[in-house]
Order: sequence, then C-alpha cells, then structure tokens
Amino acid sequence: MTDISKAGTFRLGDGNVNRIGYGAMQLAGPGVFGPPKDRAGALAVLREAVAAGVDHIDTSDFYGPHVTNQIIREALHPYPQDLTIVTKIGAMRGADGSWNPAMAPEQLTHAVHDNLRNLGLDALDVVNLRIMGGADHGPAEGSIEAPLTVLAELQRQGLVRHIGLSNATATQVAEGRRIAEIVCVQNLYNLAHRDDDALVDTLAADGIAYVPFFPLGGFTPLQSDALNRVAGALGATPMQVALAWLLRRAPNILLIPGTSSVGHLRENLAVAELALPEETMAELDGIGAGRKAG
Repeated sequence: MTDISKAGTFRLGDGNVNRIGYGAMQLAGPGVFGPPKDRAGALAVLREAVAAGVDHIDTSDFYGPHVTNQIIREALHPYPQDLTIVTKIGAMRGADGSWNPAMAPEQLTHAVHDNLRNLGLDALDVVNLRIMGGADHGPAEGSIEAPLTVLAELQRQGLVRHIGLSNATATQVAEGRRIAEIVCVQNLYNLAHRDDDALVDTLAADGIAYVPFFPLGGFTPLQSDALNRVAGALGATPMQVALAWLLRRAPNILLIPGTSSVGHLRENLAVAELALPEETMAELDGIGAGRKAG
C-alpha cells in the first residue's frame, strides 16, 4: 500500500493532515445529484481511503443533497480521532439539480445544522463559505462580510470549529481574514488555471492551507496533449502528474481528488511516491504559461 505520508503534512484546523486527502463529491449520483449507482462501492472507497492514511475528507450537504454526508457517516462513524472533515455551506440544490446561492442568515444556519445531523457530529471541524457570485458560479468580487459574520457567530456558538472560504477572490480572502480566522481557501487551480498563483504564495507564507479543486478542469486540447506526453514519459496517468505538480507547487497545497472507484483512489494516493524531475516541472509549468496571471 502507498505510504501517503511521503507527500508530507500541513496544518488544517486543529492539527496537521496528510497533504493527500479525498473529495467526496463523486460519491453522489450523476451531476452530483441523487444517490450513487453503487452505494456499496461508495462505502468501500471511503473505508479504503481512511485505511490508507487519508485524514482529510472534503464534502458538503448540498452534494446529493445530503447523500455524500450520509454515506460518509455510514462508512466511517464513529470517526477516527485524527480525521478532519471539511464541509461547505452557501449553496442549495433545486429540485431540477440546479446549484443556487443560499447565503441568507437562516439558510446558512440551516445548512450547518443539516451537516451536523447528516454527518452525526456535535461540531463541524471546518466549514467553508462557498461564494457563488460569478458566471457559471465562478468567482466574482463583492463583500462577503454579511454571510461570513453569520458563520463566525455559529463558530462562537461552538457548532463550527474553524472557517474557510471557497471560490473566493484574493480581495474576498483579505476581507474574510479581517472578520474571522481563515484556515483554508478552496479554489479552482491547476496546471492550466494559474490565476491564484499570488494567492497561493501569500497563504503559504502565512501558514494557511490552499485546497485546489478540478485538478484537470478546463484544459485545452493542446494543454491536454502536453500533459499526456509528460505522463507517458513518466509511466504515470495525466491525473497523477497533475496532482504531483500541485504537491510540488507549494507546501500549503492540500489535494482532495475525488473518485467513486477504489482503483482510481489507489492511483491518486500513489502520487505521494511520484517524483517529478526539475526538467519535468519546467515543462509542466509551461502548460499554463499563457493563462498565468501576472
């Protein structure tokens, strides 16, 4: 079995976690809506992940909705003492599977209680405020003071231990850090989407975790071809190379690759032992050079 501790650890919430974690989004049905086709398989993936040393699971009660949290509880409760479960609030699902903002105080409070109930917890380890302001629910500027103040009050009540931000701009992260202690930022970031380069480095310097999602999201055909060439030369999959690059990119990056397959899970965890030579890193850096923010 792969020793994922070889990828190192970084602080998240109350302590350090292994830098390779697990994202539960794919445990729900198609479109992250409804139940999975193979519930037993979903349970097996979670149990295999924890047995392999994963101590950081990313989830949300709007996955399904409710489905992934209920599966996590069934698979792992009572939870290992060293397991950190990170969830998200700020969105809700429509009956048609649509993703809709849910940032009103009563919606945020209700979401925290939904997560507590479905996960079987008295307090949530980390809650990310998911900001859904832009086109296709991407980042968009705008004050987050009102919803974050609600989340900070829930923290004071003891329902939330730590607070993070998701889909946030650098300006919103700075604003958030004036309102509450922010322990992690979860944004779109990968080889081809480097807009957060400066933010990653700022957070690293301040000891704050950065959690990228969609490690292969939004690649052009040319970028995919370049990644495939590098992966072939290394005898690895494109996903493994993309994840290994993220691990090398900065020490505060925590990975949360998701899968509903035990085989793919093992491939993802094996990244802990995948070495990228300097010339390979330089070649990979060039994949997103044209999109990199200044």
